[in-house]
Amino acid sequence: MVNVQRLDMRGMITLRCDVAATVNILGLAVPAVGECVVHGDRMLAWMSPDEVLLVLPHDGVDAAMAHISQQFQEVNHLVVDVSDARALFALTGAGLREVIAKLAPVDMHPGSFGPGQFCRSRLGQVAAAFWMTDNGDLNLICFRSVADYVMALLAQSAKDGQVGFLG
Repeated sequence: MVNVQRLDMRGMITLRCDVAATVNILGLAVPAVGECVVHGDRMLAWMSPDEVLLVLPHDGVDAAMAHISQQFQEVNHLVVDVSDARALFALTGAGLREVIAKLAPVDMHPGSFGPGQFCRSRLGQVAAAFWMTDNGDLNLICFRSVADYVMALLAQSAKDGQVGFLG
């Protein structure tokens, strides 16, 4: 059984810069392509060669943006608070890989996708991104404007039968 839950508002900051030349952001190592780095309640994900996404507690956004702007003041960059534009979901329970496998063109086999990896893809008809936690749960973000659609899609996928790729 898979539990799908929409999480409370989280802070999300997009940073566009020369990611390859960056050593760390707020103490988090810059992730490799297709990966994320999680430390406590913060996560930094590789989005593209010139973009990373920082997810953190909502009350830490202003301080983090000020710190990033200070840290990158000598470097061409763009830092934007996208918290209000995104929604965050948590999937827990056995079969969560099946739920995503039915909706996204991503190989969800444990040998292909696991903790530390970050995937930007499509979920049904909308853009989404997701990552696995160290305990095997999955977090997913999408645009807030399609959050109700994504919740319904995930809930339906969790109810339907299994794809069977793990068995």
